[in-house]
Amino acid sequence: MDGPVRVAALYQFTRFDDPAALRSPLLDLCVAHGVKGTLLLAREGINGTIAGSDAAIDAVLDHVRALPGCAEIDVKFSHAAAMPFHRMKVRLKREIVTMGQPDIDPLAGVGHYVAPTEWNDLIADPDTVLIDTRNDYEVAIGTFRGAIDPQTRSFSEFPDWFRAKRAEIEAEGRTPKIAMFCTGGIRCEKSTAFAKAEGVEQVYHLKGGILAYLEAVPQDRSLWDGECFVFDERVAVKHGLEVGEHVLCRACRMPVSPEGQASADFVEGVSCPACIGTRTEEQRASYAERHRQALLAEKRGEAHVGAVFPERDPD
Repeated sequence: MDGPVRVAALYQFTRFDDPAALRSPLLDLCVAHGVKGTLLLAREGINGTIAGSDAAIDAVLDHVRALPGCAEIDVKFSHAAAMPFHRMKVRLKREIVTMGQPDIDPLAGVGHYVAPTEWNDLIADPDTVLIDTRNDYEVAIGTFRGAIDPQTRSFSEFPDWFRAKRAEIEAEGRTPKIAMFCTGGIRCEKSTAFAKAEGVEQVYHLKGGILAYLEAVPQDRSLWDGECFVFDERVAVKHGLEVGEHVLCRACRMPVSPEGQASADFVEGVSCPACIGTRTEEQRASYAERHRQALLAEKRGEAHVGAVFPERDPD
């Protein structure tokens, strides 16, 4: 976890009467301290990942903790060898994690939190149904053994999937415990709140998410296979929160495994096995020129817009 750049993943469900009024002071403070990343503000709270020096991150977190209901905000720290973001964004959203269920309120009740050190016992129980609440491209590079992959392309697809899966399980005459997990914990605040609103009582989620588990549980006792996708230039992390071996395809913006990188279809900055047949020659030529310009900018010690990480809402 050693590195010159401190990375802070944070979220808090709370009540912001006027999130727009919070945006400029927060953005100005981040910029003044050289902090980069993305923070989302909505009436339901704050979510995001930022990076900077220790002092800079401390200054921003002091500001965030002074916001209404954020004194005990959940923050997950890691480190990076270099700045994993290209710019600082503070965005106003309807939801800090988009589920598309406006009546679901995590402040009204969520599933039972399970500490990372106790997670193995829960998911090893044959009476537990383990659900990965992340999207398909995230699940593809790593998940817990035995977890169900909903194969969703966005979190807003999860409620319909869950209702169908629940009906399937109940048709088998089963009433199992439901255990859910996600990258940092925020999606499970909503998914477990949704499950409870649907009448499911025995619902649990991994406190701090996969990131907390990979930090707290030794690899020789781990039930996690693969790497964990993260929403920054590190692309993925593994046990101990060390940077993983996946890279980003700049054409389709999907993570590429070491095996994929060895494929003839992988051309850095241009294509990967997942998108090789979905782009025209003109598009690939454009990507190649963008990549060439990015490399030239890197040699000059400059940033290049073509290298900007895809905008995805952080988890």
